[in-house]
Amino acid sequence: MTFVESNWIVQKFGGTSVGKFPEQIVNEIIKVYTTKYDKDVAVVCSARSSYTKAEGTTSRLLKAGELASQAHASIEEEEAAVEEDYALISRNLDSEEDIREEAKNVKHIRNLLELVRKDHVENAKLKIKNNEIQEQLIQDTNKELDLVEKYVNASQILGEVSSRTMDLIMSCGEKLSCLFMAALCNDNNVPARYIDLSHIIPSDYDLKGNTALDNSFYTFLTVALREKMSPIVNGNHRVVPIITGYFGQVPLGLLNSVGRGYTDLCAALIAVAIDADELQVWKEVDGIFTADPRKVPEARLLSMVTPDEAAELTYYGSEVIHPFTMEQVIRAKIPIRIKNVSNPTGDGTIIYPDNVGKKGEATPPHPPALLSSSFYETQTKKTRRATAITSKNDIVVLNIHSNKKTLSHGFLAQIFSILDNYKLVVDLISTSEVHVSMALPVPDSTSSKNLKTAVAELKKLGSVDVLKNMSIISLVGKQMKQFIGIAGTMFTTLAESGINIEMISQGSNEINISCVIEKCDSIKALRAIHNKLLSDNRNYNTNDQSAINNGIEVNAVNEKLEQIKNLRI
Repeated sequence: MTFVESNWIVQKFGGTSVGKFPEQIVNEIIKVYTTKYDKDVAVVCSARSSYTKAEGTTSRLLKAGELASQAHASIEEEEAAVEEDYALISRNLDSEEDIREEAKNVKHIRNLLELVRKDHVENAKLKIKNNEIQEQLIQDTNKELDLVEKYVNASQILGEVSSRTMDLIMSCGEKLSCLFMAALCNDNNVPARYIDLSHIIPSDYDLKGNTALDNSFYTFLTVALREKMSPIVNGNHRVVPIITGYFGQVPLGLLNSVGRGYTDLCAALIAVAIDADELQVWKEVDGIFTADPRKVPEARLLSMVTPDEAAELTYYGSEVIHPFTMEQVIRAKIPIRIKNVSNPTGDGTIIYPDNVGKKGEATPPHPPALLSSSFYETQTKKTRRATAITSKNDIVVLNIHSNKKTLSHGFLAQIFSILDNYKLVVDLISTSEVHVSMALPVPDSTSSKNLKTAVAELKKLGSVDVLKNMSIISLVGKQMKQFIGIAGTMFTTLAESGINIEMISQGSNEINISCVIEKCDSIKALRAIHNKLLSDNRNYNTNDQSAINNGIEVNAVNEKLEQIKNLRI
């Protein structure tokens, strides 16, 4: 039985892309796919962010929510409170200093929400030409922000913000973004419909005693999304659904259960729900490179990587896509393609396993039928020893030596218990019976403060050395384990470049070799290792290199993608 394509493509756009390139998204991507390529397109958008994530809509809304739990006065009371010597705010406070702090919080909340309102209203006036569409967009924008003010006011009165309330406040960002993109599509003769997923999950949904979201929840959500999308998927007229990346009030809270990457996960679940042929994640880079091209000018675009490789690159510094999100679509045998908003005609990078099961098989064949044997070696005539190299900054190394008062079997347990109490994550670890070295990411002031307190407790277990301003360098490649000596080559290359290694670790999956070096040496290390193991000038195990070029590799990927589609159940 031959697989029949659904003709649907799901396109996910990040907040920065929506903020900086909305016209290009509509006219050069969505319109081109629906007309020139004759595809049905579903769009998922993150909240708008014109500059950086910290200045984005979601960050501002979250900050307003956090401040709401600290302020007892409503937004409407703020001006009166200031004029009356903070009398209204002081109802629940003791000192003048506390009163002034509360007034400051209330004013900050108001400023944050006004920034969001002003940004989106001015954007509507600037980008939407049709007066009727523009007026409706501004009206819908104000309506959503008025609702957020009500949530904030209620939280200020209670003096706390529940996880569900925080989700409702946060959801406004995706709603405003999708309302705008739907309006912009219709303003440019691309029929579009705004789809709000705020109520996709029933308020009485029961986790049945589970303390985390499990597969039964995501199965339920996929079915609900399929029903929600059914009128459009089965409709007689083509329309582009512009879908909020926020998918309802999740039990335990969306931020707590999923995190800030929930829009990618939403796009993945929609792709599964409508049986899409491809999930496209649009960024501001051409795809996944052998290294960060800003740090390594010779970095090459990779035509294809496996989910395992993409997961390792994501975890160790490259912003690709969250592993759990990849798992949802890969399990449904839907390829993921990373593409560039500024270069829509580029092929991008495909994420898909190099071992796929045939139709009707619950697991891949044994031994697996490797795509790599045909794609990497037959088509491109070259053997990949490594896929990419990446770096992760803001790393602190802790060296802990037991004072021998602690029994060895309880040494590690106590260390990780202390780290867990302060929400500190361990990226790499190297250990013996009484000595532990760990690399921890410390990206912000909160983590730094927690680390300082944790170190004070760890000193009760033994001596603790702290090394700051470090970086993790990770060499990633699924086929690396087939080659003897690649780790030695990596470390020898660093030594030849005069770079000292503080710590070494290899992942249990054998596709990642990592080491910790000083941050000031990270770019030098990336360039040296890339030149030795990843550049086009390295020696390949092949007899004919003259025929290899980028065009052949891209064609090989596209041919293999067609084979992948025919294997889907």
